[in-house]
Amino acid sequence: MKAMVLNRLANLLENEAPLDLMDRPDPRPGSGEILLRLSACGVCHTELDEIEGRTPPPSLPVVPGHQAVGRVEETGPGADAFGIGDRVGVAWIYSACGTCRFCLAGVENLCNEFRATGRDADGGYAELMIVPEAFAHPIPDVFSDVEAAPLLCAGAIGYRSLRLANLADGGRLGLTGFGASAHLVLMMVKHRYPKTSVFVFARNEKERAFARELGAAWAGATEEEPPEKLDCIIDTTPAWKPVVEALKCLAPGGRLVINAIRKEEADKEYLLELDYPAHLWREKEIKSVANVARADVSEFLALAAEIPIRPEVEEFALDEANRALVELKTGRIRGAKVLVIG
Repeated sequence: MKAMVLNRLANLLENEAPLDLMDRPDPRPGSGEILLRLSACGVCHTELDEIEGRTPPPSLPVVPGHQAVGRVEETGPGADAFGIGDRVGVAWIYSACGTCRFCLAGVENLCNEFRATGRDADGGYAELMIVPEAFAHPIPDVFSDVEAAPLLCAGAIGYRSLRLANLADGGRLGLTGFGASAHLVLMMVKHRYPKTSVFVFARNEKERAFARELGAAWAGATEEEPPEKLDCIIDTTPAWKPVVEALKCLAPGGRLVINAIRKEEADKEYLLELDYPAHLWREKEIKSVANVARADVSEFLALAAEIPIRPEVEEFALDEANRALVELKTGRIRGAKVLVIG
């Protein structure tokens, strides 16, 4: 099979081609596993964190990609949840122990043995991949393969972030950054919380214009203050500056939800600018998002099909994965980037 393989950690701005197109042996499914022939895989900012070493793979080489859509080509012993030809998707959660208190409570995202697709196990930047059948998700018929791919991570993590925000209809929600996840959150909010106003903070005017197109009540630069204080803000950026700027925009008792696996170190000095009265006083709170649980993925896919959500998508060939990643790194974003495979 052909795959885009990460053989070494690299800075994307210094090495614009960290992934190598390689021929690799076709994988075979083991007990409880299924083999997928992939058709699409979303490109996520977390891949930048893997490649640049902020959340490095435990070993190299590895095939990145955790928003994979394909059809079942082969099943391993004991795997009977899906039939040959069934269309399924694989998200960031590749596996968990299944026996700890977190797994038993349905929050496998907090399991100490959580394994991530495309980091701890080979992922979706390839023609074939294997996955434990318990961590594969049926794709609703309403979506094409390309539309479904970003729903598996950008959508699912946005869904979890929105739940953690404790938003009430009629409230005021802020979104910092306006890429793959944030634009799907705005679509969810417009459906589930029709009386809610959404305020978007984005670093360039193209992103702000896109937010207005989708129904944002207001869109401004990262450091701008909205016309009113906000009840909750979801941060979807890789940087610290938007976190500090967002805190001053919260209303008393407001909550900031940080949706990021890791933050870049380049602007860490912004944390030194935290001012207790301006940023934290009056019972403001900060909540982090850790991975996704299987329920986040399945519940979001059902909601997305009900609405239905149509993500804005830019398509790339498999061998263009490096270009897609560099565009993501440099902020050339409108919606989600998806590799079309085969």
